[in-house]
Amino acid sequence: MDGQRGMAGRRRFLGLTLAAAAAGACSRSPTPAPPGTRSSATPPAATAAPAEAAPTPTEAENALPGDAGWRITAAGPPEAVEGYAAQVSALPGERVRLHVSTTAPAFRVSAYRMGWYGGARARLLWRSPPLPGGRRPPAVVDPRTRTVTTAWEPSAELDTTGWPPGSYLLRLDAVDGEGQRYVPLTIRSAATAGTLVVVNAVGTWQAYNQWGGHDLYDGPSGGLATRSLEVSFDRPYLYDDGAGLFLVYEAPLIALAERLGLPLSYVTGVDVHRRPGILDGAHAVLSPGHDEYWSPEQRAAVSAARDAGTNLAVLGANCCFRRVRYQPSPLGEDRIMACWKGDWARDPGYLDGGPATTDFRLGPGADPESSLLGVLYDGYPVDAPYVVTAPGHWIFDGTGVAAGDSFEHLVGVEYDTVDAARSFPRPLEIVSHSPVVCDGRRARADTAYYTHPSGAAVFACGTMRWVESLDAEGPAAPGVNHGLDGRTGALTRRVTENVLRAFAAGPAAAARPAQDNVRGVYPA
Repeated sequence: MDGQRGMAGRRRFLGLTLAAAAAGACSRSPTPAPPGTRSSATPPAATAAPAEAAPTPTEAENALPGDAGWRITAAGPPEAVEGYAAQVSALPGERVRLHVSTTAPAFRVSAYRMGWYGGARARLLWRSPPLPGGRRPPAVVDPRTRTVTTAWEPSAELDTTGWPPGSYLLRLDAVDGEGQRYVPLTIRSAATAGTLVVVNAVGTWQAYNQWGGHDLYDGPSGGLATRSLEVSFDRPYLYDDGAGLFLVYEAPLIALAERLGLPLSYVTGVDVHRRPGILDGAHAVLSPGHDEYWSPEQRAAVSAARDAGTNLAVLGANCCFRRVRYQPSPLGEDRIMACWKGDWARDPGYLDGGPATTDFRLGPGADPESSLLGVLYDGYPVDAPYVVTAPGHWIFDGTGVAAGDSFEHLVGVEYDTVDAARSFPRPLEIVSHSPVVCDGRRARADTAYYTHPSGAAVFACGTMRWVESLDAEGPAAPGVNHGLDGRTGALTRRVTENVLRAFAAGPAAAARPAQDNVRGVYPA
């Protein structure tokens, strides 16, 4: 995201209210059965009833009892209890250290796997007995990079044996005192072949993490002069009671995908950066609502997957915009993320031969995100209707939309467009072309779909509110979830279901080739 904004303004931008993020339930859209092929002249022969298909691992997991008690109801003051994990992800069975600070004499840890679970949205996997608590030292700020870190001793070590892959929230509860906070953790999949890969955008969560007073946008006095140049995972998350950006930009998508029972796997952007082969054989990569910060290694891995036939669904905007570098902290590798932005020429990593940690579209080494996504980030802030321009496209199957139908507030607060002056793959089909006014400038937000010679297909919705809207039910509530209403939620849920089902079947280009219409939409 470009520009600077104060804390209050950025809270409005992020839409970070736990009640809005956690409320709502996905209403299932029926999938019509294919037409029959029997002849009306000859009665069908009697046949045995087909055996029921065995449930997929996703269906089996979500058939287990959920626990709606995962939500935080008594957060208490910030210092009551807070913590972080020593790694962003772990394989099932690996041990995970937690670093916790609390004013209470003891605390408990509850591990919730996030999903659908009949609408409960989480399953309780494990709960600790009371663990000794204690207040930890305050944060330390590096005077050179304004990186906020802690040096807290480990407070607990979790054994994840038997925990299935997924996105988890570890809830910390102060004992004999008021205080609750989350610690996000991904239990990652060892392999992703044949699945839709959910990529938790932990780098972006950390970029906007102002715990300790500094993030990549602001410092205590506001603006560039006091922002961090590098940010550390060795600290709690400030937003959404410690959940970072997960509840707003990722949890609704995970709930929908798990409700559909599709084959899923889970990794983080840091895992893709560190283990490029982790995407081998995947049917699709899912980028969530706000996935802005990528390393060159992550981008190369996703590009290679697309070139090998893996589909890509970008269910947000401002994706793959910032180029970052990961480096170690005292807790382990890839625990510090550097993005010097306009100061990239002073970045020691760049001076030592590394990439420029600025926007991908800027030099040196400019490579606009549109060469992978088809669209590119165009601006902030906007609030505009989403306008359908190609209602016959397969992504709109079952929605009943007509050309010109619009959906209030769905385009925001950042958006993407197809820039005909820049490089992007062809054939590319624009299926929504929504007028916006961004800081007085008239422009268009685009939903685009292209197909690749490898057989892969790429869908980019073009708006940051897409995942948030999946939870929109009933009449719009002014000031809550941007005014997104149930009609909008029904649209985005059905389109997302269409995309996920198509992409789960493997390379989608042959069955669903893009029909290039860029010249018709952008004649110039």
